[in-house]
Amino acid sequence: MSYILQKLYDLCGMIAGGLILCICLLISAQICLNAFGRVAPGVFPSTIPSYADFSGFMLAGATFLAMAHTLRAGGHIRVNLVVSRLPQNVQFFAEIFVLGVAICLIGYGTYFMVALVAESLHYGDVSNGIVPISLWIPQSVAAFGIALLLVAVIHTLFELVSARKPILPSPGEV
Repeated sequence: MSYILQKLYDLCGMIAGGLILCICLLISAQICLNAFGRVAPGVFPSTIPSYADFSGFMLAGATFLAMAHTLRAGGHIRVNLVVSRLPQNVQFFAEIFVLGVAICLIGYGTYFMVALVAESLHYGDVSNGIVPISLWIPQSVAAFGIALLLVAVIHTLFELVSARKPILPSPGEV
């Protein structure tokens, strides 16, 4: 099960990277259209409709999809200055405490993100741009990403308890 979860975290990390690449391509295309519009007005359209909305949705998706992968890779900011000076058994209990608090906070955020998706579906909310996008679509990606982060934190807690020692890599070890 751990192998499958890790592959899911990695896949979501790759999708997040792909979304960042799509943002770069979309913004570059918009810049090129602006330049062509000044050189040869009327030949090409001067703007991509709702490009800012699309890039914002992709950025939100990339951010939330990358969180679980980043946690498991040890890329989240941690305060190692104090923890590294503690004995290993105290580090173990400190990580259990921190992961427990994280589960509570991320669970709270996940609950309300899913509620936001349900509310957007119920009311039929759409974006304000030229191209109306149902908001539940990008919100669902964000909700999936934060739910996956919750699974990753729970997964990490179980691995920590079964290993009986700190397991998260430090940023210097990545």
